[in-house]
Amino acid sequence: MKKNIIFCSLLISMNAVAQGVDYSVPSVPEEKGLNLVKVTTDNDGVCMPKVRRSSTSLNWMTNKIVSVSPDGQRIAFLCYRNEASNIFYKSLDKSSGTVQRTNRRGIVDFSFSPDGKTICFAETQGKTTQIYLTDATNGYVCRQVTTGANDYSPIYNPAMSEIIFSRGENTGFNIWSYNTKEKYLSSHAAGINPYPLKDGGSYLCARENADRRYEIWRVNPSQGVEECILTDRNKSFTAPTLSPDGKWILLVGESALQNGNSQYRNTDIYVCSPDGSDLRQLTYHAADDLSPAWSADGKYIYFISQRGSATRVANIWRMDFE
Repeated sequence: MKKNIIFCSLLISMNAVAQGVDYSVPSVPEEKGLNLVKVTTDNDGVCMPKVRRSSTSLNWMTNKIVSVSPDGQRIAFLCYRNEASNIFYKSLDKSSGTVQRTNRRGIVDFSFSPDGKTICFAETQGKTTQIYLTDATNGYVCRQVTTGANDYSPIYNPAMSEIIFSRGENTGFNIWSYNTKEKYLSSHAAGINPYPLKDGGSYLCARENADRRYEIWRVNPSQGVEECILTDRNKSFTAPTLSPDGKWILLVGESALQNGNSQYRNTDIYVCSPDGSDLRQLTYHAADDLSPAWSADGKYIYFISQRGSATRVANIWRMDFE
């Protein structure tokens, strides 16, 4: 997976889609028991992360563009309308329609604060991408947190004392943090897609190895601990997220479907134990499945896919998780 296309346009490149994939099928036999349900409609304009593939490599956008509010009442997603990408809400109890939450131009990823009162997001403007904060409920006022760099995947730690994010630098992507009280920045270690853990100092992240595959690491900067917990010589894994009960890590992973003598590579949803063992592939559709998010109670997983649409329109889907 090449670093220079990890963070890219939200619109999928149609010439990169392999021919012969039946997108109209909502599920395949291997997914029996997932109880797949489409949450959005074609009119919601859900962004589809870009995927680029060749006969030997698969590269995808890893940013977080789906999130469930901490109270479990709303699902938020990036929507592309009027040549702009913004955060929209949809009620999970279907009591209301889709509501626009931001009024920006180029938001590329976002997350809720643990208390659900704030959204932190990354927005691309020209050649840089900065992090901003905005109220999760009222108004369009935003406060800029970082400047003059390329910062992605912002997420609060559980105590809300720091915002952890990934910064693109000459040496590659590195994890940084912003202290919300003292207002200073710190650089930690290599990686993308940080996910802070409840122990107060550790986080999960994805990191590229010498074979240009992405692995899942657990890092504790204050203790100097960096531990690879999941690696595969033939697959990349990105976007780790711990389940609400702390028993599973949710991931996007690479997979391959055999078609005669040729191989079709795509992205699917996986889970594994917190130590990287018991890896399980959950989705098997030939359409790419991306940006997974846990429900607030951990009973469901939401993700983006073009499955179920003959015209390849992206939607958010929900699967059961037991």
